[in-house]
Amino acid sequence: MRNFFKNQSGTMLIALILIVAVFIAMAGGLANLGVYRNRLYRMQNAEIQAMHIAEAGVNYYRWHLAHEQEDFFDGTGVDPDAILPNGPYEHPYISPSGELTGNFSLEITPPPEGSTIATIKSTGWTDDYPNLKRTVEVRYGIPSLAHYSFLTNTDVWFGDSETVSGELHSNGGIRMDGSNDSLVSSARSIYICSSDHECDIGNCSSPCSWIGGQCECPGIWGSGINSPLWSFPVPTVDFNVITMDIAQIKADAQSDGIYLASSGGGKNGYHIIFQADGTIDVYIVNDLDPAIKQYNDDWTDYVDTIQEKITDEIYDNNYSIPVNGLIYIEDDIWVEGTVNGRATLVAAALPDNPNKRKTIHINGNINYLARDGSHILGLVGQKHIKVPRHAPTDLTIDAILLAQNGRVFRNLYDSILIKNSITVYGGIITNQIWTWTWVDATGTIDGYNATHSIYDSQTTFAPPPSFPTTGEYTFISWEEK
Repeated sequence: MRNFFKNQSGTMLIALILIVAVFIAMAGGLANLGVYRNRLYRMQNAEIQAMHIAEAGVNYYRWHLAHEQEDFFDGTGVDPDAILPNGPYEHPYISPSGELTGNFSLEITPPPEGSTIATIKSTGWTDDYPNLKRTVEVRYGIPSLAHYSFLTNTDVWFGDSETVSGELHSNGGIRMDGSNDSLVSSARSIYICSSDHECDIGNCSSPCSWIGGQCECPGIWGSGINSPLWSFPVPTVDFNVITMDIAQIKADAQSDGIYLASSGGGKNGYHIIFQADGTIDVYIVNDLDPAIKQYNDDWTDYVDTIQEKITDEIYDNNYSIPVNGLIYIEDDIWVEGTVNGRATLVAAALPDNPNKRKTIHINGNINYLARDGSHILGLVGQKHIKVPRHAPTDLTIDAILLAQNGRVFRNLYDSILIKNSITVYGGIITNQIWTWTWVDATGTIDGYNATHSIYDSQTTFAPPPSFPTTGEYTFISWEEK
């Protein structure tokens, strides 16, 4: 009889060896899997950290631009021969715990001509995995004053037939009986509403209050239907900073733009006609019509000393709109024509003297060659921007209008003349009270019977060249590359 168990012992040993081998292989595989998973985890964590480091680079340069708005060279100095974008500029990254854990590299693209948008491209990586890099590209821009459809330094009243398209701000109070499709803001929490806004003892009800012989109203009030878009008080917009911007425009126009000094004794200024071929014709204004009786600058009484209609002029020259788009004239200006390109036209005499401030007269239609964002005009009057009595009965103004110390307006004349319509495609920025229309209880008594304002939304970060800006760089877009 054979011994069964003895004969099976070898077989069991072999099976045991196989089981142990399989176990060891599995254990090794599990160990390798653990190592792999740990490495994968560390790599994934490094990728996440690389993104944080890249965004830290963007945040650093945003901080840098907040302190040096025009430094796109990371403090290394301006190299006029540099190939854009500027960089790369590499920086170590210190973690919140104070450890050096990685680096970021920056490439900075300054705003192109006619824009305030800077592009920051930041690439981040960790020291442990320097080949695992993440890159983000962020665009920041400084809003120009042109992003307002209407900006004023005084109280303003929009009637129930008026519509405001685009952002509206007043450093004074706002009576809003019209409609608005965007933010309406006031720098005032309360203001004294005057009789000009029909606020007297018989017309001062809630939300206003008659206190001490005056009607006190909220910063924004009225019967307008879009009150959820009203915001007050908010910070003021400083009109004084415009002076600094005008001085810089003058310097840049003298070096690379068009600069015209005063037309001289016995002359009255310049007549500028924009041409569809991208040039301007310039005339020296010799004589004006006899004065026409109208309101004075303070709107307190009629005067008969203001002349405004050209009767004689002499051709001066034809100029191409300069590459930097800046046209600075130290005299009064009459302007009209078809704008082909991007330009800012300034009428100002520096240093500023209230008795010598300059005015822009819009005596004819101003049209863009196309309303597609490639053509834009900024008109900056040190004193007023005025539409005179002889302007067309249907007037179109494609431009951003800025009256630094005076007003954007059509005056009230002793010999009244009611005209049909005025259309502004762009925006209005006025230090003092603005109007195109004079009314009483019967309706329009002088000026334009119908007024239309069309907001040019393309101007927020692509304003007229060197147009005054407000605030700091704001976020526009984020993209991972």
